[in-house]
Amino acid sequence: MSPATGTDVLGVRVEDLRKRRLAVGTAFFGSEAERIARLCHRMAERFARGGRLFALGADPAARSDARHVAVEFVHPVIVGKRALPALALTAEGGPLDTQLGLLVDERDMVIAFSAERDRSARGALEVARKRGSLTISCGGGEADWAFRLPGRDASIDQELVETLYHVLWELVHVFFEHRGLLEGRTERRVQDTGASSFLYPFLGEQEHDLEAVVADVRASVLAKAEEAAHLRAQTLADNRSELAAGAIALRDCFEEGGRLLALGNGGSATDAMDVVADLHGANRPALDLTEDTGVITAIANDIGTEAIFSRQVIAHGRPGDVLLALSTSGGSANVIHALAEARRCGLITIALVGYDGGRIYEQRLADHVIVTHSEHIPRIQEAQASAYHVLCELVEMAAAPTVR
Repeated sequence: MSPATGTDVLGVRVEDLRKRRLAVGTAFFGSEAERIARLCHRMAERFARGGRLFALGADPAARSDARHVAVEFVHPVIVGKRALPALALTAEGGPLDTQLGLLVDERDMVIAFSAERDRSARGALEVARKRGSLTISCGGGEADWAFRLPGRDASIDQELVETLYHVLWELVHVFFEHRGLLEGRTERRVQDTGASSFLYPFLGEQEHDLEAVVADVRASVLAKAEEAAHLRAQTLADNRSELAAGAIALRDCFEEGGRLLALGNGGSATDAMDVVADLHGANRPALDLTEDTGVITAIANDIGTEAIFSRQVIAHGRPGDVLLALSTSGGSANVIHALAEARRCGLITIALVGYDGGRIYEQRLADHVIVTHSEHIPRIQEAQASAYHVLCELVEMAAAPTVR
C-alpha cells in the first residue's frame, strides 16, 4: 500500500477517535459537574486554612498527572490568581504511603491517580483518611471524593482526568472571591465584580448564598468541559493529515531502530512524561528530556535555560530519531533551540503548539506541526493530550501490514 493510501487510512481512524472522545466527555462531566463544584468549595476551605494538596502517582502514567497537578496549583497561569501549595509524590521517593505518612496532616488534601493499580497508593489514601485529610481518587481506590472513569480506553480516561484537575484548579479560586462562604469565615459582603462581571458573573453573588455560587460553578464546569471537548474535536479534525503523516514518520523511525525524544515546559513537560510512558507501555523506545533534574539544572545554571533541551538533543539525538516538542505558545525559546538542534542532528521533528502556532508554525520549525487554535492554556494542553494519544495509537496502526 502506498504512503498516500496509508495516510488516508489513518485519517479515517483519526475521525473515529475524535467521535469517541466527544461522547465520553459529555457523559462524564454531565454526571459529575455538581460534585466537582462542591469539591472546589471544600478544597478552597482547606487551602484557606493552610492546607496543602498532595498528588500521588505510582506508575509512569499516573506520575505525569501527579506532577501536572503540582505545576498547575503552584504556578498558576491565570493572571492574578494565587499560588497554592501542591506537591507531587511519586514512586521515585519510595512507597507512597510511607512518603505521605511523613508529611500529611488534618488540614491537607490528597488526590491519587490510578490507585487501583498500586497498593502503596491505596495505602496512602488510607493514611490520609485516618489523619483527617480530604481524599480524592481518580480511577480507583477508596476516597471521600471518588471519580469513576469509563475504563474502556486508558488514553480517554487520562484526558478526562486532566480536564478534571484543570477545572478543579481553575474554579477553586472562585471561592476565594467569596471568603464568607468558607468554613470559619464570617464575612458576608456583596461582591463588586466591576469589569470582571462578563467573565465570572457568579462573583456578584451575596456571601451567604452558597447554593447560588455552587450552581454557577457547576455551570462553569459544564461550560469548560464543553469547550475542552470542542477543542479536542477541532484539533483532531484540523490536523488529521499531519497526525497521520507524523505517525508514519514515527513508525518508520521505530522500525529502523530509532527512538522518540520528548520535551516541553511546565504542564507540557508532564505531557511529555505521559507520551513516553505510553510508548514504553507499547514497548517503543522513548526518552523524556524533562526527567533528569540534575541535567536540567546544571545546564540552566551553567549555560542558560534556553539550552536545557538542545544540549540533551546533542547528547542523545541520532539521525533518524524523532523529536516531539510540546509548547502551548509555539514560541518557547528552549523548545525552538531544541528543534533547530534536532534538524542539525538529522532528527525528524513533530511539534504540538497552541495559540496561532507561534514561531514554530509560522516559520515551519518542525517537519510536522499540529496546531490547537486557542489562547486558553488548560484547554490547549487537554487538546494536545488527545493529539499525542491519537498519534501513539496511529503509530501502532501504521505498523500493521495492511497500512503499507
